[in-house]
Amino acid sequence: MKIFIVQNIKLPIEASKDDVFAEAKQRLLKFFSNESIVSLEIYKSSVDARRKGHILFVYSVSAAIRGGVAADAEKLLANGIVPSAGNMEPRVEFGTEPLSERPVIVGFGPCGMFCALLLAQNGYRPIVVERGADVSERTEDVRRFYEEGRLNPESNIQYGAGGAGTFSDGKLVTRIHDPNCGFVLEEMCRLGAPAEILHQAKPHVGTDYLKTIVSQMEQKITALGGEVRYHTKLEKLCFEGNRITGVRTSKGEIPCGVLILALGHSARDTFDMLAASGIGMIPKSFSVGVRIEHLQKRIDEALYGDFAGDPRLPKGEYQLSCHHGDRGVYTFCMCPGGQVVAGSSEFGGVVTNGMSDFLRAGTNANSAVAVSVNPADYGGTVDGAIAFQRRLEHLAYCAGGSSYAAPCETVGDFLGVTHGKEPSVVLPTYRNGRVRISPLEKILPGFVSESLKYGLISFDRKLRGFAACEAVLTGVETRTSSPIRIPRDDFGLAYGYVNLYPAGEGAGYAGGITSAAADGIRCALAVMKRYRNPSL
Repeated sequence: MKIFIVQNIKLPIEASKDDVFAEAKQRLLKFFSNESIVSLEIYKSSVDARRKGHILFVYSVSAAIRGGVAADAEKLLANGIVPSAGNMEPRVEFGTEPLSERPVIVGFGPCGMFCALLLAQNGYRPIVVERGADVSERTEDVRRFYEEGRLNPESNIQYGAGGAGTFSDGKLVTRIHDPNCGFVLEEMCRLGAPAEILHQAKPHVGTDYLKTIVSQMEQKITALGGEVRYHTKLEKLCFEGNRITGVRTSKGEIPCGVLILALGHSARDTFDMLAASGIGMIPKSFSVGVRIEHLQKRIDEALYGDFAGDPRLPKGEYQLSCHHGDRGVYTFCMCPGGQVVAGSSEFGGVVTNGMSDFLRAGTNANSAVAVSVNPADYGGTVDGAIAFQRRLEHLAYCAGGSSYAAPCETVGDFLGVTHGKEPSVVLPTYRNGRVRISPLEKILPGFVSESLKYGLISFDRKLRGFAACEAVLTGVETRTSSPIRIPRDDFGLAYGYVNLYPAGEGAGYAGGITSAAADGIRCALAVMKRYRNPSL
């Protein structure tokens, strides 16, 4: 039995699943007999809304074919038929080097979770240390900050079970072409995600499902012999020459055979400790900006025209980009029907992010509008990168009244079209409206403000109403990605160390849930390829 994918089947919005299969079968019958086509399934689906009066669904269909293949690959490809990538399970190889102690993973975000899962499935019994709380306690900490402004610097939107992704839109889209991404989606479904994420071109699960998935992941890892230790912060590395022998944590010392750093992008104090310990780090480019909010129905109208509100269509979402001089300006982490959330993890700083549940049923759409920041903008040092972010967060905190309210401004005021306009049509969702009207230009560096203005006007030409005066901007968005990278070699090891594996978003090797999870899988595979399986 062979599996083929029939790609790029474009049909009108009213087409049924039978219509999709009929189109796929028509192509397949050019090369295969009717009897050899065993089954057809929807593989992927997306919306083509470029012509608003003629919206199409675009499908890929998975076909199971019995028997030989008469046509060559070029003829199949010319008809949009390609062989399937096959099994989604990671290919595990075991090494021969003995592992002196259990692997220790720092961080239980997507990278740490999937690294731990793969190691646990293969008998390595990893220990995961996570500075934050489990899902239940963390949810309460986030609620308390949202409602009362009481920040827990060790358990918040950035720290805790599932990492920063737990309180997000749960987007699973990635630009990397890693076969492990398919395994990530399948495993999420096994842990409780809706099965449709396997077929969507832009899959997402939402915060409501992510909480369940993270809890189920922890239980699975534990059942396989691993451990997840919450409220356990990495404080020091223990060395013997160029080998990590253990870690000192807030709850005592833990010996380790290998150490996997699956840090998040906000672990600034841990970065400081690693630098003081001699771990090599380099600064890298990142982006800063603001969150923009529109009425979701206006986004739907701009994208779908007369089809806006049709229940067959997903909530409208966009991804926009342009260049202002040599700087990139782009939208990031767009949350249809979501809310702007408070992402602070340090006292005296305001940080914004976006979140939505699976149904995306909120009134507003939001996304980051971000501008690239280059090492030259902050002195080209690791300390300079973090100081750049912190300064903006503190200025936003002060502009919001030093109470974790966020500075907010209408797009009309920001662009100078209106003056002193209070939000009235689009109401800010940050902490249920706990914002203070404040000029964002007084917070943002000049090059960021100018690039944002250019971007808003440019995006309005691509998506009608994007720069509408009624839209609102809330600041600041500073945690788009890690400001540092821990260089590693072709085996995944930090340079100069024999058993230290930096991985994921915090180490500078991922950007989102799926890519971080895939990097965690790559890290686990590298460890297993080198070290003997303790259970064999």
